[in-house]
Amino acid sequence: AGHPDWFQLVGLIHDLGKIQFVWGTAEDGQDGSADGDQWSLGGDTWVVGCALPESLVFPHLNSLNPDMEDARFNNILGMYSEGCGLKDLRFAWGHDEYMYALLRANGASLPEEGLAMIRYHSCYVWHTHNEYELFMEPGDEDLKEWVLCFNQFDLYSKGEESRPDVEVLKPYYQRLIEKYLGPGKL
Repeated sequence: AGHPDWFQLVGLIHDLGKIQFVWGTAEDGQDGSADGDQWSLGGDTWVVGCALPESLVFPHLNSLNPDMEDARFNNILGMYSEGCGLKDLRFAWGHDEYMYALLRANGASLPEEGLAMIRYHSCYVWHTHNEYELFMEPGDEDLKEWVLCFNQFDLYSKGEESRPDVEVLKPYYQRLIEKYLGPGKL
């Protein structure tokens, strides 16, 4: 609805990093089914290497993180410098970070805004609770606006009544995949 074609492609691929779940085993906490634990793949993400914000989901568990006992990481800046930019932060591993890394490593030509939508869409402490602002550099606020715009189409926006006809849409999205991801790369 008035968004660039790459924005629509991001809508299609942004959660594909969850595919990691099928590679796991019960022994490593990933039983490879939707019925098992998915503790490391889905849900909110956050920056590692600095104090965990109280706005993070389940903040009462923050103290259990060993980094919070380490003086290098248990403070507001941690291992970062003020104004370093979101691009230089390290995020907790999950489906967002995996998909972002996969796209970067394979030379996807999505614009930075699209990559930001993939990488940061689950970082609610940043885009909803305004944590990590001290790390932001010029341009990061613009990325946040893209992420917020994208998120209105993400959570709780899918249902049976809005299910598209895959066969009708497949040629359109195949063209976008080839345009931004390359033929056969991913």
